[in-house]
Amino acid sequence: MRKNGRTSRRSWSTLSGNPARTVATPDLQRQIGPGGQPDGYAHRVRAAGRLAAGRVSSAIACLALLGAMPAAQPQQPGVFGTLDAAGPITYFIAEGEPGSRYRDADRELATWALEAWQRSANGALHFEPGPESTALVRVYWVPASFGQYGEMRSLNVGGQRGAAVYVRPDTDALGDEIGRRARADPLFRDVIVYLTCLHELGHALGLGHTTDFAGVMYFFGYGGDIPEFFARYRERLGSRDDIARFSGLSEGDIRRLRAYYDAASTAGP
Repeated sequence: MRKNGRTSRRSWSTLSGNPARTVATPDLQRQIGPGGQPDGYAHRVRAAGRLAAGRVSSAIACLALLGAMPAAQPQQPGVFGTLDAAGPITYFIAEGEPGSRYRDADRELATWALEAWQRSANGALHFEPGPESTALVRVYWVPASFGQYGEMRSLNVGGQRGAAVYVRPDTDALGDEIGRRARADPLFRDVIVYLTCLHELGHALGLGHTTDFAGVMYFFGYGGDIPEFFARYRERLGSRDDIARFSGLSEGDIRRLRAYYDAASTAGP
């Protein structure tokens, strides 16, 4: 593990562009260093036209997109390694960075996402709030960058694997259709922020991307109807409070999580 504590980086993005320099709080900056380069698995989407609006309209466009990316990894349950779940997993949720378009209620969305993973883990996970300096999982709200919805970076926290999750709640920066629908429907905007939290926290727990469009760990670089990805969850909600009831996780997401943490708990020292 490197001295600066950064072991890897994973992002959920829709647009092409150079690797994004992550905005970090001073406390986190001391631990992971200034910016840094993405690892070989930090995919980028190369088609900016229709995919900017969240759509790939033909098989040719989809094949061109996939050909421009590194080869897809097998759908293994874990990529980064588990968090230490022998005791409570501490978390910290920061205030929004200037320019992030964070809303105070977004903190609740991040909390619900943590609770969704906890409920689905069959008793293997228990999250508790803690101070930023020692929290294993840290959530930050940062400005828009290169069409990214969010990003995760692994951390070294006192010799344990931790994770910093960055969520970009500026939905106007995520393509014309996403921005238009989020402006017209505040709950659609909250769905995007919530599912982004859920996705990046999945990476924090060690899960990699999947090719399963039904799963929250799906990678947008594989194409598909991205507005529909969010809309299908939105359709389940009668009010914002329903987000706390409907996890948004697929059977595949839950199966992978349980297999990973069940294996970790039985592996022994």
